[in-house]
Amino acid sequence: MGMLDGKVALVTGAGGGLGRAHAMLLAAEGAKVVVNDLGGARDGTGASTSMADGVVDEIVANGGEAIAHYGSVTSREDAQGMVDAAVSQFGKIDILIANAGILRDKSFKNMTDDMWDVVMDVHLRGTYLTTKVAFDQMLEQGSGGRIIMTSSTSGLLGNFGQTNYGAAKAGIAGFMRCLWLEGVKYGITVNVLAPTATSRLTTDILPEEVQENFPPEAVSPPVVWLCTDEAKDISGRQWLVAGNNVSLLSWQLTPIAQASADAEPWAVADIGEKILASKDQWPPVNPLRGG
Repeated sequence: MGMLDGKVALVTGAGGGLGRAHAMLLAAEGAKVVVNDLGGARDGTGASTSMADGVVDEIVANGGEAIAHYGSVTSREDAQGMVDAAVSQFGKIDILIANAGILRDKSFKNMTDDMWDVVMDVHLRGTYLTTKVAFDQMLEQGSGGRIIMTSSTSGLLGNFGQTNYGAAKAGIAGFMRCLWLEGVKYGITVNVLAPTATSRLTTDILPEEVQENFPPEAVSPPVVWLCTDEAKDISGRQWLVAGNNVSLLSWQLTPIAQASADAEPWAVADIGEKILASKDQWPPVNPLRGG
């Protein structure tokens, strides 16, 4: 007996890396899986059926049930087709893991509009489209659901050379922080994952000497658990998972200056003095980098 027996999951970008690891573990826990992957390169160019087919073959060889879907998350028609495939083949959809992504890294002074737009399209619009279609289907079914969106520490904390990627990933986190409030009354949980894992997207980002410490398979267990019935009351959270380390990222409020509501507005010099006086108590901009 698996923790997801009888459940149906859709994983986007599941042809390799994190998506593959999620799909494999979902299936091992009893879920029927729609393995979506466009089969393109790291920068989003090209397409192939082989990546999705390979993961489906692995799942089936291990005794699970899965089908492939080759559409792009940037297409409303394809997003609808992914969910329709789940419903047509398996009768419903219970779980969406929105994982598909690409990279077009460049320092901001060298960033082009095309680099910005394509990353926004795949990550932010792609997450919106697949979530919208899955959410609407879950509402129609009336039995709740689980949605996991994939953000990044680049969006939540920052990273050099990834303004396009970071902006898209921050947008995904903001999307989650609003949608989970709407999902509560319908039993649909919505959480965000910010993973650190070795994949074709990170091989030249993670230092080579630590890459073996962050296999994608280490990220999937908490993600898959969040898809179970045991996690029905856990929503609206930002999960940082790196190797076997699992953390929650929560916002911290740091009071700087207080005055009564009927007082005059702060003088510029006075509020500046308050800000500077509190600076030693501020949390780091990026706790992972110490800055």
